[in-house]
Amino acid sequence: MIPKEIIKQIRKIHITTSRMVTDVFAGQYQSVFKGRGMEFDEVRQYFPGDDVRSIDWNVTARTGVPYVKKFVEERELTVMLLLDISKSTYFGTVNTLKRRLAAEICSLLAFSAVQNNDKVGLIAFSDSIEKFVPPRKGTRHSLRIVREALYLDPRGSKTNISGALEYLNRVCRRKTVSFIISDFYDHNFKKALSIANKRHDITAITITDPKEIDLPKAGLISFCEAEGKRKFIIDTSNETVRKEFSLRASNIMEERKKIFGSINVNNIDIRTDISYIRSLISFFKMRERRQRR
Repeated sequence: MIPKEIIKQIRKIHITTSRMVTDVFAGQYQSVFKGRGMEFDEVRQYFPGDDVRSIDWNVTARTGVPYVKKFVEERELTVMLLLDISKSTYFGTVNTLKRRLAAEICSLLAFSAVQNNDKVGLIAFSDSIEKFVPPRKGTRHSLRIVREALYLDPRGSKTNISGALEYLNRVCRRKTVSFIISDFYDHNFKKALSIANKRHDITAITITDPKEIDLPKAGLISFCEAEGKRKFIIDTSNETVRKEFSLRASNIMEERKKIFGSINVNNIDIRTDISYIRSLISFFKMRERRQRR
């Protein structure tokens, strides 16, 4: 039985994001992700008149007979939402928890897909796969995704991005438009992200709280690791401590951006203290300009 408070949140998110899809993102999603060209279907023997540029040289060399790649027009998309629900997402010091904000972004993307008659699915993960909702169409299905994004209680506490990406490759054989929504507090995911990005069109959405970047000057504060068991006390009145904390946070974010850039993965930076609408619109416009070029 879903608590009444969660039902209220689902309804509120549904109303808010539905308006955004209609009023703010009208045309943005479609212009970026629709009509992306042709998708590989199969190989077949070459016939006189076929475009020689479509010859599959690997198959031709292996068989000794010329083969060409056959493509089909992409008429609909499959959108996959990879949602991090590890313990570190249950944090927020300004407007909302990172988990709540991630659920709202999931809702916005899901309803954008529904409006354009695309399928949408969900992979919720922590250090294991917590829930897989196969891609389908329809508003009712999207509401289920919002419910899982808000209500699902994870068994694990840590983050395994590589595991989520490997699972995506197993359950989605065809190319998808995939968004991985996480605070990316994980290590050694570059290889898995690179492999998945070659098969799918992946965008990384990073969610950060301002207190994860700059410590407040508030004296002695007791901390507990979100994805571990360690407890410790930090003297936030110490300027050196605050500077070292900020420097470490900046280095983590910079390293993350380098990883995304090195393997051509799109990245959208979202913060809990700033409206995400402008960031998403900027992303859509950037993608649209890139496609035109």
